[in-house]
Amino acid sequence: MAYDSIMVFDDHFKNHILPDKLDILNVSFLISGMRREFGGCAGNIAYGLTLLGDPALPMATVGSDFFSYADWMDTNGITRRCLKSIDDTLTAQAFIITDLDDNQITTFYPGAMTFSHGNPIDTAENVVLSIVSPDGRDGMVQHAADLAERSIPFLFDPGQGMPMFYKDDLNTFLEQATWVAVNGYEWEMLRERTGFSVAQVLERV
Repeated sequence: MAYDSIMVFDDHFKNHILPDKLDILNVSFLISGMRREFGGCAGNIAYGLTLLGDPALPMATVGSDFFSYADWMDTNGITRRCLKSIDDTLTAQAFIITDLDDNQITTFYPGAMTFSHGNPIDTAENVVLSIVSPDGRDGMVQHAADLAERSIPFLFDPGQGMPMFYKDDLNTFLEQATWVAVNGYEWEMLRERTGFSVAQVLERV
């Protein structure tokens, strides 16, 4: 679960960056528009499944600022019973600035997501299918292992979390998962880090 702050810069980043001064880079962009969205993989997936009429059970760790997101979940009929609140930290947040060339600069603060391993699978009941998506590194490892131990089929969706893992980790995920979903870039990273071909990945999932 994360807040996404999405900003528009009505100019080109390249007009404000001096290529020969990158060693002392210090830039500021005046934005013309900003909106805050309720995001994060668990929230997005749960919302999509709810729209399709399927019950969804988002599992995540959230911060002390989660109240507006919680209200939105309640309004949209999405359960919060498997969310764990972490005191003295903020909910994960992404800040995204897009310029007129559709170039983007993104910063991400993991916040409460860092503690996702403290929210075990055994807090969820009657789970028949799961998705392990980008989360805190230790949480992804633990949740995949817990699901495999309980013989609950799951989709491994590493997404932007892929850079956190190397060959041994990824091989374990593939052995545990029932399915794996990656885009073209993520596939190239998976292939480079594991040395696996498509056929070798399919042998494991």
